[in-house]
Amino acid sequence: MSSFNNYEPIYKQLMDRICSDIIRGSRQAGEKLPSVREFAVDVGVNMNTIQRVYQELERIGIVETKRGQGTFVTENINEIDQQRTVMKKQYVKEFIRNMKSMGYTVEEMMESIQEVEESRDDSNR
Repeated sequence: MSSFNNYEPIYKQLMDRICSDIIRGSRQAGEKLPSVREFAVDVGVNMNTIQRVYQELERIGIVETKRGQGTFVTENINEIDQQRTVMKKQYVKEFIRNMKSMGYTVEEMMESIQEVEESRDDSNR
């Protein structure tokens, strides 16, 4: 069973999770996704929620449903790259909105990102 935040619809959280898996490469182009029933049981949600997830993912072009066979990650690498760009922009916008709501300037955000990345690089040596 998965844990979900209370601020975003569950179907959207599951969509983002699957898209992230595809973009990261933990789900490969052409790979079959779990059946609606199987995925619903795995994450502990209603089958209708999973059906909506798959429909929305198909609408944005990142998965394809093959009648009688199931739902598969698209083999269209351009679609995956496009979704990667969409998600990147979405996360950056959310980050900026959150930081601005706490009073940070863009310059302060950039400095913090640089500091964190440099300290991460140092710890990986």
